[in-house]
Amino acid sequence: MRSEDILTTENLTKKYHKDLAVDRVSLSIKRGDIYGFIGENGAGKTTFMRMICGLARPSEGELELYGVSGKKELQKARKNLGALIENPAVYPNMTAMENLEVQRRYLGIGRRDSEKMLWELLELVGLADAGKKKARDFSLGMKQRLGLAIALTGTPGFLILDEPTIGLDPVGKAELRNLLLKLNQEKGLTIFFSSHDLSEMQRLATRYGFLHRGRLVKELSAQELEQECSVQGIDVEQYFLNLILKAGGVGEK
Repeated sequence: MRSEDILTTENLTKKYHKDLAVDRVSLSIKRGDIYGFIGENGAGKTTFMRMICGLARPSEGELELYGVSGKKELQKARKNLGALIENPAVYPNMTAMENLEVQRRYLGIGRRDSEKMLWELLELVGLADAGKKKARDFSLGMKQRLGLAIALTGTPGFLILDEPTIGLDPVGKAELRNLLLKLNQEKGLTIFFSSHDLSEMQRLATRYGFLHRGRLVKELSAQELEQECSVQGIDVEQYFLNLILKAGGVGEK
């Protein structure tokens, strides 16, 4: 693993009985990347992200995060990783501020100036006016925003987002995009995200990985993708469909 690599996997695999959810995926995410993970429903994107976060155990393969791979070392490295996987993990009977306080304690962040920091996080994601409201009363979009604030608690260097635009209206999507770009460009935050919204992904990603039936069928930079689409006279959606057909057809795993 090179020093600029945040994440490296080699033949990472996840089996559920006889089913291969993730099949020998080898990829690397470099410091400063905004890596877009594309795949149809059931392709294995969420399972792969769960393994990176330590929420699922790989059946085979190797995983390095910040250059370490041992169980204890990975557990420590994941303290510098923020994640929003599937539904936001929020406590419905707690306020937004109380949810952030739980995350602060989990990360072992001291109390000094913590209240100010947490309010700034809520303001950052557009929830400053809802900090004292119970999460159970939040819309799906508001829960996504709170989940993002939880993921950003502690100023992680690596952020993993699974379908972060779900529940957001066009204005909310634009605000999220601008926020992620700002964090990437000004704070050097490395981002790994999946999305079904390919047009939104094109506005963010600097590199892409295309997953089909658990296998990584293509990995390329945003510039390379733009060039290939231009040469072929197609858009990203058609490019992805062509990759699926070449890899063995359309269909959920």
